[in-house]
Amino acid sequence: MAAKRILLVDDEDDIREVAQLSLEMVGGWEVIAANSGQEAIRRAAAERPDAILLDVMMPDMDGPTTFRNLQADPATQGIPVLLLTAKVRTADRERFSELGVAGVLSKPFDPLTLAREIADVLGWDV
Repeated sequence: MAAKRILLVDDEDDIREVAQLSLEMVGGWEVIAANSGQEAIRRAAAERPDAILLDVMMPDMDGPTTFRNLQADPATQGIPVLLLTAKVRTADRERFSELGVAGVLSKPFDPLTLAREIADVLGWDV
């Protein structure tokens, strides 16, 4: 069985690097990285990942706007999206869930459990 492919979208280099290492080493997944919403939309259409881990707070185009753009494109609308956010208030989480995302994960995340958290939400084996 081929390794799962995750599109990781975050504008902060160090967070992207830690998450990428975590998902590759712990999850055994292939990680495609993007540093903006625009790049995420392009890469998702071109690469067709199995899932997208999307930061909520990014300059230019935030996570929810990026998600709406992904949903508007038939080529990417079926890809499950998990939001990664430092906003942990119940109202924020409810608003994100109402968007139709597969799940919402908190920042800061534990690099040792990140792959398991994603797999649990998506029903994947790790």
